[in-house]
Amino acid sequence: MPPLELPTAFAASTALAPAELIAAPIRYPAPARLRRRLQVDGQKAAKAAESLGLLTLGDLLEHLPRDRRDARSVAELRPGETATVVVEVRSISARPVRRRGMRARVEAIVADASGATSVSFFGQPWLVDRYPPGTRLLLHVRVDERGRVSAQGHAPTAEPTGDTGAVAHYPTTEGLSSTQILALVRRHAAAFADVLEPLPAQVRVREHLADRPAALSAAHFPARDEDPESARRRLAFEELLLAQLALAQRRRRRSCGAAAPRIERPRELTARWLDHGLPFSLTGDQRAAIAAIDADLARSEPMHRLLMGEVGSGKTVVALYAMLRAVEHDLQAVLMAPTETLAEQHFATLQTLLGGEPVRVGLLTGSTPAARRRDLLGKLASGQLSLIVGTHALIEEQVRFDRLGVVVVDEQHRFGVAQRAALDAKGGGAGVDAGDGLGAWESPHVLHMTATPIPRTLALSHYGDLEFTLLRELPAGRRPIRTFVCSSEAERERAYERIREELRAGRQAFVVCPLVEESEALQVRAATAEFERLRRGPFADFRVVLLHGQMRPAAKAEAMAAFAGSGADVLVATSVIEVGIDVPRATVMLVEDADRYGISQLHQLRGRIGRGSDDSLCLLFGRRDAPRLQALARESDGFVLAEVDLRLRGEGELVGTRQSGLAQYRFAELPDDAELLERARRWCRQLLDADPDLAEPEHALLAEALSEHYGEQARAPIPA
Repeated sequence: MPPLELPTAFAASTALAPAELIAAPIRYPAPARLRRRLQVDGQKAAKAAESLGLLTLGDLLEHLPRDRRDARSVAELRPGETATVVVEVRSISARPVRRRGMRARVEAIVADASGATSVSFFGQPWLVDRYPPGTRLLLHVRVDERGRVSAQGHAPTAEPTGDTGAVAHYPTTEGLSSTQILALVRRHAAAFADVLEPLPAQVRVREHLADRPAALSAAHFPARDEDPESARRRLAFEELLLAQLALAQRRRRRSCGAAAPRIERPRELTARWLDHGLPFSLTGDQRAAIAAIDADLARSEPMHRLLMGEVGSGKTVVALYAMLRAVEHDLQAVLMAPTETLAEQHFATLQTLLGGEPVRVGLLTGSTPAARRRDLLGKLASGQLSLIVGTHALIEEQVRFDRLGVVVVDEQHRFGVAQRAALDAKGGGAGVDAGDGLGAWESPHVLHMTATPIPRTLALSHYGDLEFTLLRELPAGRRPIRTFVCSSEAERERAYERIREELRAGRQAFVVCPLVEESEALQVRAATAEFERLRRGPFADFRVVLLHGQMRPAAKAEAMAAFAGSGADVLVATSVIEVGIDVPRATVMLVEDADRYGISQLHQLRGRIGRGSDDSLCLLFGRRDAPRLQALARESDGFVLAEVDLRLRGEGELVGTRQSGLAQYRFAELPDDAELLERARRWCRQLLDADPDLAEPEHALLAEALSEHYGEQARAPIPA
């Protein structure tokens, strides 16, 4: 890989002649100054700065411009445009308020070498005293169609009047303009000298990196057009390196800080189940995943593996294998799902997959009746129940296991760190070696599952503390799903007729709506209203049932049983069916207001069909030009769609629910900075291989930066 580019403007700026070095006063960095509260003039502006996260001087220096815009001369201002000018105040006065309700107005005559103009400032009468004649201003103005000029943003400046160079344009909010932010940065420019350089010298030299103070300064005050991007990339590299170090440290600490049972005896139950219990052959990806899990389970360090599978790729079979490996070692296993509907579906699927194997499975959710709940809790605590499926109810304090060995967390991104940790903490063994060959252990092995394919850049960035296994291969016999985007009423009528053709052929259909009840504010088709309309109209000759998350558990179970058991032809539902529902005879899906969903969610919904031997059809109603819908119509690979989604939405939206504790990036831009991420990951491995605790003197500032960003735990010594 080529090295990162050094902003030459700042390489040159530090190249002082020997005489200048002798004469220049020594100014040692004082990073404590960067933690001082940022002083912003005006209560409204101060609140706006706080909402932007500009609390300290350090925050201000890291608030980089979004872009740069050329300043104009006064003579170049044209009606109907906004522009930035550098001018001098010639005169300024407050205009009297003529009637109640009018805002105070200040009128100023400003000028540069090209000419003069009158500018209005509204609601700021104090500017008469703040900007006396002779004050030079950086003004962002709007010119109306009649040529009247009003100030949108303003700040004192030392720039010469008429300067038409590029001016930094910052992310703003109401109450604090880009011009004001630029003025603050200029006022505190001396603070760049207090910025410390956390990167070790070898990293900076090998990668040809500018130091951090120079990079920040180059981002705000570049000497060349390419300096802002070079500076951002240098800061992004550091940011990505710190994130990789935090993930690596967390992963090593988790592996070294606890012991798990060694599940390594020869297969018995699992061998019989794989050879005779499954009605289908495993795919190559499933066999590879099982081999990786076997290797993890045989170690005394807890497994923490992420199983990412394409829709319908058979993740549940792999998860059940891991759970059965625990059972044949006289251990217990648990599968936790984020919703009751998904937990119920997993419960039914596990019972089907087990076939004739004498393994009892329990189901525990918030809706489990009290008597059944007491029975389950007693059997879990005594060890009589080996497998349990459930929701958040599994992490309640009353739930105790006898010997919990394996935990499977499905759709793990929907659970917070604390919730997953609470389940981990229920591992049974208490560090006592029972002489059963499992060793002394107190933590279970954990398999995380997700049906949402994650692009490699996001996987490394946000899930780098987990091992990865991909299931991309689909089982034999799966038919492709044709997807079409529909928008007109004529297309709707044709869609209904196409669905009726499928129903007459003995197949089934899904109709998915974004809301449960109708909303006046959102004109979208609600499931309850659509259910009534469809069963009385287009599908009056067929059996139609309704399913949504607000229904009582018994009603949901009845609806699902009717559809899965061929007692219903059409299931009208919300996105509660997104995961976990397997009905091979369902061959067509119609999604209303499809442009309200994300790509990954639509791909998950689409995965509910195409599970049998018949061709399947997905009809997406929405804007024909919507990029997400167009992507779904042309692409069926979930991993390719995940990359498209990443580019359309950005990494922040895609991982925002993970609650990982890792900060969102301030400088890095994924997936565009994928190469920087790979580079940072390589350096992370190299640094930790040489100095696992970052305890060497040359790594002191890097360790300090890691602690500042991710807390003391990120740099605490790894347990021996």
